[in-house]
This record gives sequence, structure tokens and C-alpha cells, in this order.
Amino acid sequence: MPADTSRLSFRDLDEGDLPALRAILQDPDAMVAYEGPFDDEEVRTWLVRQQDRYRTGLGLRAVVLRESGEMIGQCGLTIQHIAGADVLEVGYLFRPSAWHRGYATEAASAYLAEGFSTRDVDEIHAQVRDINIASMNVAIRLGMTVRTRFVKEYRGVTMPHLDFAITRDRFLELAEA
Repeated sequence: MPADTSRLSFRDLDEGDLPALRAILQDPDAMVAYEGPFDDEEVRTWLVRQQDRYRTGLGLRAVVLRESGEMIGQCGLTIQHIAGADVLEVGYLFRPSAWHRGYATEAASAYLAEGFSTRDVDEIHAQVRDINIASMNVAIRLGMTVRTRFVKEYRGVTMPHLDFAITRDRFLELAEA
């Protein structure tokens, strides 16, 4: 898990986070890229999936405002199957009231630094639904570029995606600038 940033801290999700997870995963605006909000069972399944990933050091974690202790989103590293390969991916998902404040970029940047310092990878990816302009903008602000387009089946829907990625060298170059 990355170190805290000036505004954010990170921690594992637990059962006590279900209300905050529902506020994100059941919000129609937050879940447009997922073809709509999750029901209670899907939210619980999401939590369990992240907790299972923690055993490998991966998974989405709670993103918490340091000032208030309030959970505003999720961010982390996972293994995703993109365009025929298993790759390390940074993922981020925030409640709408936390949008447009730089939190997603700040959190994802911390996870990129963590990923490149602790994992033997040359690239970290971000899969972004082709209709999710805000998420594309986060990836671009992180220095990522589009590598390919691919289609994912999720919740019974065919969803076109873009595969953004950044190399270790490019990340380090941007970090020094």
C-alpha cells in the first residue's frame, strides 16, 4: 500500500465500509461505465473480491480524506486480462461528490509509484471504458497513453475499452520533472 499523500490515506476495505461502498457502487452517475448501479449482493461480492486480492498484495483499497477520515473512493493495483495478456492495472473509482478535485489522479499516482517500486513490471495499465471521458483524463494526467482498444463482456454487456499504459521509465521521468 502506498504512503499517505498530502490529502489522502489508504487502507484495506472491510465490512464497515459497506455503506461507503454502496454510496459509490449504487450511484448511477459513478457507475455509468459499469452499465448501471450494483445491487446489495453485487456490492458485497465486490468487497469480498477486493479482500481476496489483498492476500497477494493487490486489490482496490479505501481512499480516505486525511482531514476528515471520510472514505471518498477506491484505488489500487490489480491483475487484469487486457488484449490477451495479464497485466498490472491501476484502478480508481470515486463517488461523484469527490470528482473534479484531483483525488483520483493523486491516489492513482501514489499507486503507480508503489507498483513500480514493489513489482517487477515495466508497465502499468489502466482499462477505461470508451464512454468514460473523466477516467480517460485521469489516465492522461498520469502520463499514460492509449496502447490498444479491446472489448470486455461484463454484466451481460459488451463494453468497448481503451488500454492506457505508462512505462516505468516514463513514470520516473515525469516524477523527476
